[in-house]
Amino acid sequence: MDHSSVRLDGARKSFASPEGTLVTALAGIDLGVKPSEFLTLLGPSGCGKTTLLHAISGFVELDAGRIFIDGEDMTHRPPNKRPVNTVFQSYALFPHMSVGDNVGYALDIARVARPERNARVGAALEMVGLGGLEKRLPRQLSGGQQQRVALARAIVARPKLLLLDEPLSALDRKLRQAMQIELKTLQHELGIAFVFVTHDQEEALTMSDRIAVLNGGEIQQLASPGEVYNRPANGFVASFIGASNLFTGSGSGSGAETIVRTSAGLTVHARMALPSSGPVTALIRPEQFALAPDSGTHGLSELPVSIDQVVFMGMVFEIHGRTDDGQKVVATLPASQQSRIAEAEGRRRAVLTYDPASVHLFPAVSEAA
Repeated sequence: MDHSSVRLDGARKSFASPEGTLVTALAGIDLGVKPSEFLTLLGPSGCGKTTLLHAISGFVELDAGRIFIDGEDMTHRPPNKRPVNTVFQSYALFPHMSVGDNVGYALDIARVARPERNARVGAALEMVGLGGLEKRLPRQLSGGQQQRVALARAIVARPKLLLLDEPLSALDRKLRQAMQIELKTLQHELGIAFVFVTHDQEEALTMSDRIAVLNGGEIQQLASPGEVYNRPANGFVASFIGASNLFTGSGSGSGAETIVRTSAGLTVHARMALPSSGPVTALIRPEQFALAPDSGTHGLSELPVSIDQVVFMGMVFEIHGRTDDGQKVVATLPASQQSRIAEAEGRRRAVLTYDPASVHLFPAVSEAA
């Protein structure tokens, strides 16, 4: 029995380009969204994430495939007949209407009795932290407050599913980070599924229960934030999510001990079995490096690098360097090691260490960029 809040079976959609060719936005996507799940659609511009969101809402009609919400076939049902609401990047508030009237607009259209309408509007505004501001106009609110009004308007009708199309992208960084936590808290309180579109990796990692990474109209990986970050399925995911050091070559070893040798002779050690018999890529995240201690590395592997640049970033330093065979390497080291980092910068040379158990291997493919 299917317990998905939303399910897409073989969703396909193409658009005509200005040159007259067909561009595939969705290439037969199968996806299930669990009840009460915060699922993020993440990917670069043109990957299909917004088209997928709009297909669920009904604003885009599929060329092929089916969409189910709570087990009901919604494929050909118009947007106003679907039990979903959408929050867009632009707040789209009526400037001449008060906050309360903006939030209660859908209830007015549905002819909800005035006492119930006012109670639901007040409860929705309380939930987003705007209780008591019913009489204000949108122009009297900050950007963050206007975004909260848009959220209250979306939840007041009690949808089974909330769709969010990059709703935080217009906010400054500090407010955006605060709203990320508020959105996740709100989702828990409502107990409904959220499908959230963003191209911001940090946002996706912070908020999501699962992340669907899209590229070229296809889902490259669907997994938890930790899985996507630490065990990416391929080179695209590894490069798109966070900063990456990728070393591609031939792998050898027995059991869980693997050595990857690049074409230029660099050796990378990993404590996991080979994922395939062909070329393999080893991933080491910048924060998984450390400076070699003065005495012994205690089972850690070493990677000598020449230093090109050291960048101070507040809580951390970034070391940009190259291995002896010319491979670029980025290491992120805590600011508490400032004196040792300065010594290494003065020598223009450092020995980085890493734990082979932290190295992730996946089959090498040509698109790792």
